[in-house]
Amino acid sequence: MSKTAIIIGATGLTGGLLLNKLIADDRYDTIKLFSRSSVNNNSKKIKEFIIDLLELQNHKNDFIADEVFCCIGTTKAKTKDQSVYKIIDYGIPLKAARLAKENKIQQFLVISSMGADASSAIFYNRTKGEMERDVLKQKIQRTYLLRPSLIGGKRNEFRFGEYIGKIVMTFLNPILIRNLKKYRMINPEKIATCMLLLANGTKKYSIISSDEIERIYEQRSTK
Repeated sequence: MSKTAIIIGATGLTGGLLLNKLIADDRYDTIKLFSRSSVNNNSKKIKEFIIDLLELQNHKNDFIADEVFCCIGTTKAKTKDQSVYKIIDYGIPLKAARLAKENKIQQFLVISSMGADASSAIFYNRTKGEMERDVLKQKIQRTYLLRPSLIGGKRNEFRFGEYIGKIVMTFLNPILIRNLKKYRMINPEKIATCMLLLANGTKKYSIISSDEIERIYEQRSTK
């Protein structure tokens, strides 16, 4: 049976890669995109909803699918106001999870971050942890919280801090072994692939660390 997927954040790096994978996957015949701008892709599978994501709850009737992929996120450099930052990184995924629950969508996958902890003294980590906590409270049958480390790849926008971090991690990655593997910079292609595999697998309520994302990707690529 053909499936319908929802992507929030398809205009971003990982969300865009995921979109391409869903377009190429015969299991999906409809891909609903909720975003502020168009992805400019003419695939017949795509149905775009150009909206204010902060008002996502007003689009309940359109928010119907088999699974939701939430790839939304901002950065401290891009969003300096912490209250605005939290509205995006905490508020949008939670609104999406609540709509998924209300519409009886049984799969919800969201990109969080390594170090997510609702009790952390670090604002960024605390925000991600609170998001995870409250998404899980929705008790969607199959919920996946992906916690990647620094995401590699080339973005459309320049982020100086991230650029420096990527240079440093390029040299550090080879020496981060065993228990330190989860700190390695990760390619967004691997995250997108992992999300697709999880959505079509059998696990439930999983927190997927960065090294686990790598492992799932590697297992798939060897088959």
